[in-house]
Amino acid sequence: MNISMSPGAQTVEDARTRPVTDDGDHERLSHYVAKDKLTAALVEGTPVVALCGKVWVPTRDPQRFPVCPECKEIWGGLRRDDSDGSDGDDS
Repeated sequence: MNISMSPGAQTVEDARTRPVTDDGDHERLSHYVAKDKLTAALVEGTPVVALCGKVWVPTRDPQRFPVCPECKEIWGGLRRDDSDGSDGDDS
């Protein structure tokens, strides 16, 4: 964050592009996981891996928490790549 001061004026510039997430912050966020993996984890109690890399055993209602910004960014990139109209065949 830069603060410039001149007579009679103050400018505050916030250069952060996304919130910093410490290890504990991942516990307060909802993460993106493949549906089939999530279903299996909920039934079997096994860990899942989110798009951002977080590994955990899901037990809480994800709708109660904001979406992880890193998962959201990765998901957005995947969706754009899939929307180019190609069927994945390189021929």
